[in-house]
Amino acid sequence: MEINHFINTIIENDIKSKKHDRAITRFPPEPNGLLHLGHARAIITNYSMAKQHGGYFNLRFDDTNPVKEDTLFVEGIKKDIAWLGCEWENLFYASDYFDEMYERAMLLVKKGKAYVDDLTAEEIRAYRGDLKNPGKNSPYRERSIEENTSLFEGMKNGEFPDGSKVLRAKIDMSSPNMNMRDPVIYRIQRAHHHNTGDKWCIYPMYDYAHPIEDAVEGITHSLCSLEFEDHRPLYDWVVRECEMKNIPRQIEFGKLYIANQVTGKRYIKALVESGAVIGWDDPRLITLSGLRRRGVPPQAIHNFIHALGLPKSQGETELDMFYQYVRDYLKSTVPRINAVLDPLKLVIDNYPEDEIEYVEAENNRDNEALGTRLMPFSKEVYIEREDFIEEKPNKKWKRLALDVEVRLMHAYFIKANSVVKDENGKIIEVHCTYDKETKSGSGFVDRKPNGNIHYVDAKKNKKAKFRLFDDLITDFEDKDTPFSEKVNPDSLIEVEGFIEESIDPLVGDSFQFTRNGYFALDQDSIKDGLVFNQTVSLRSSFKK
Repeated sequence: MEINHFINTIIENDIKSKKHDRAITRFPPEPNGLLHLGHARAIITNYSMAKQHGGYFNLRFDDTNPVKEDTLFVEGIKKDIAWLGCEWENLFYASDYFDEMYERAMLLVKKGKAYVDDLTAEEIRAYRGDLKNPGKNSPYRERSIEENTSLFEGMKNGEFPDGSKVLRAKIDMSSPNMNMRDPVIYRIQRAHHHNTGDKWCIYPMYDYAHPIEDAVEGITHSLCSLEFEDHRPLYDWVVRECEMKNIPRQIEFGKLYIANQVTGKRYIKALVESGAVIGWDDPRLITLSGLRRRGVPPQAIHNFIHALGLPKSQGETELDMFYQYVRDYLKSTVPRINAVLDPLKLVIDNYPEDEIEYVEAENNRDNEALGTRLMPFSKEVYIEREDFIEEKPNKKWKRLALDVEVRLMHAYFIKANSVVKDENGKIIEVHCTYDKETKSGSGFVDRKPNGNIHYVDAKKNKKAKFRLFDDLITDFEDKDTPFSEKVNPDSLIEVEGFIEESIDPLVGDSFQFTRNGYFALDQDSIKDGLVFNQTVSLRSSFKK
């Protein structure tokens, strides 16, 4: 698939001008949470541009803040990106370059381009000024190169307490770009690191570390979202002043925001820790792991991302638009089977008592390659409770009612004659008769049933639980109440019913359940207790 957008044009021109002979890109997540649908734009853009232009794509973990990071997130992110089908050439960690980052920082110190500052974090913020007022120099800004060299070595050697000193780039405290007002590039932080252990007690800041990582890896085009546009002058400054041999080019694009969805890592973490959701992979979240568990196919995510294009500005996209691409993909790629989520038993009084026959049904009318299956049919079957009414129906009713004839899909015409109710007046059985001459495919020109409804045989079936989902959070206006206290009580509803006996799914397998939507088998399933997650309904009001 040829992908064309403004970044593609930039890369094409760079290759035509011989600036580069290919594109080398990267995706650099911080392992302090799992990825969500918004991240898919960055992942797929970086991957597709490298692939389209003869290069490769690196996965690099930005593990410069050990206090917030976890190896569980490292493994989860690797699984997410592999599932998306975005194969990385190299797996790197920012911590792989800690030695070189330290040496480059010492180079800045010796060039008079960095200094050790004793101001507190609050004082640094106060000295920095604001968008209307320039900052003022730290009283420690003019320390000598010798003193800064000694102090920075002391920071590295653990001679000072956490937070007592930082290393700052020496740029311009009156710059209109706040990021250029002597940004902090190293801080003292005693914390055990998953990759380097206790070797370091100083850690680089992202804005310093990131350009060095890109340069060391030979990244040609550093593609990132728009919030980093104001950081680009600092990115270029670090590459230049640290005298990096390779000079990568940072290019920004509009971030993908999904309207009325929880995406911030700290918000999702709070939902997980409060027990409001079952984990980072809760199917109600739009984390990649949640979408995978919900049964969303990765190719649908690619199709969605490419269809949106790559804007230079920020904008919101409705989740319904994404779900339409999920439907479009699943429609012709998964088998269609029968499942009854709210069972009502039909007893066919004139059908032979012990007979079971099998009727042939196609698995997907849009994809003959998915073949056919044999469905059991006997004296008792289950239909959806909503497919029957006791009272006389109006002309718009196209399902079963007393004295009304319908076709059981792939089987026979039946007519409802009477009902059996429990002590509370709830219908528990509908008694019917069938016409054995009306087996599906027989053909009746002058006899039209009042509808065509699906069923599952009452003797030959598998029990299953079905999880139905709605919006996790419905109130995004109240900013003061945490999301964990605003969870929609109807966002997860579990019902019990039946699926066809012949179906033997594996975790993750997807199906279209006739008239009920698309579902996937959940990891909570056991041999005698299948659990399905609703991926998406059959229809949406979304218009392309």
